[in-house]
Amino acid sequence: MKAPEQYDPSKSSSKNHISPSIQQSIKSPAIPTGTPTIKQTHKRTAHSEKKPFQKQFLLPKYWGIWLLFFIMLPMMYLPLRWQFWLGRKLGILCYKIAGSRRHDTLINLKLAFPEKPEAERELMAKQVFVNQGIGVFETLCAWFRPDVFTRTVSISGLQHIVNAQKDNRPVILLGAHYTMLDLGGLFCAQFFPVDCMYRTQNNPLLDWFIYNGRTSIFGKQISSRDMRSLVSSIKAGHVIWYSPDQDYGLKQGVMAPFFGVPAATITASRRMAKLGSKDHPPAVMALHTYRQTPDNLPRGKRPHYHLTITPELDNYPSNNEVADATRVNEVLEGLIRIDPTQWMWFHRRFKHGPNGRTNIYK
Repeated sequence: MKAPEQYDPSKSSSKNHISPSIQQSIKSPAIPTGTPTIKQTHKRTAHSEKKPFQKQFLLPKYWGIWLLFFIMLPMMYLPLRWQFWLGRKLGILCYKIAGSRRHDTLINLKLAFPEKPEAERELMAKQVFVNQGIGVFETLCAWFRPDVFTRTVSISGLQHIVNAQKDNRPVILLGAHYTMLDLGGLFCAQFFPVDCMYRTQNNPLLDWFIYNGRTSIFGKQISSRDMRSLVSSIKAGHVIWYSPDQDYGLKQGVMAPFFGVPAATITASRRMAKLGSKDHPPAVMALHTYRQTPDNLPRGKRPHYHLTITPELDNYPSNNEVADATRVNEVLEGLIRIDPTQWMWFHRRFKHGPNGRTNIYK
């Protein structure tokens, strides 16, 4: 099998094919004068304080991160088409040199898509890294240059959040680790204010960068260990973004199928759904963030992104935590399948089994 140059999950038929020369000649319409910018339409319930700078960040062990940051930061002022090009090159480079991450990605894809030929899975793996390379620039722009994304997003399913909040109910929005993670948060805030839950990074300087970058996007950032802040947001009726798609073992989770593979699935969303008022319990629904534009952005075109919000999960939580975890995984899997290469397959999603750690990734 001869592999195509790029994995494309939505290949159109030859009848609908438009030649590249014609595609590049079709330019996006200019943004009308006076159109509100992303910053002007941004919605937040609060403004989080930034974490203070620490003197230890100047130690030599952090110089590599500083160097990388100062190299990457000026590039976000390039046109988006150039950023996409650089992101592709960065992704391909990482695919070649990040041997363990590449290996983990290929293992995950083999487990999740055993029916696909190996050559296709390799293309998918490469595209995961390409999308993540582009995601680096999307994240930097979301933090520091959000207005570049003015008029680039559409949404479906917004009525599910609107209806829940009309009933004075908080919303638990189940997201996933897509390659455009923080940009997805910025787009959500164009339609509704959103808080997010996060896990502190192991590297303090990296945690400082990420947390402070996200203060321009989210109303509150709630540590996964800060139950008081979580309860406060739920009682205030906020929308809270939480991603339950990673493997944290079975101390606070259960085994449930994910892409047909038994996976340790955290059940925190189930516990979150039990918080708050009995008369106005949290509504649990899922969010999908998706870049519809190909990574080789045509000249004169702006990228386009789409948000999908699913209907509320009925009868959630039930009395069966395995059934609940299975339902959540099924919903997320269905959304990820829209374009599997925009999900972070390089995480070790299947590292735990019923009896502890597995040797799948060795």
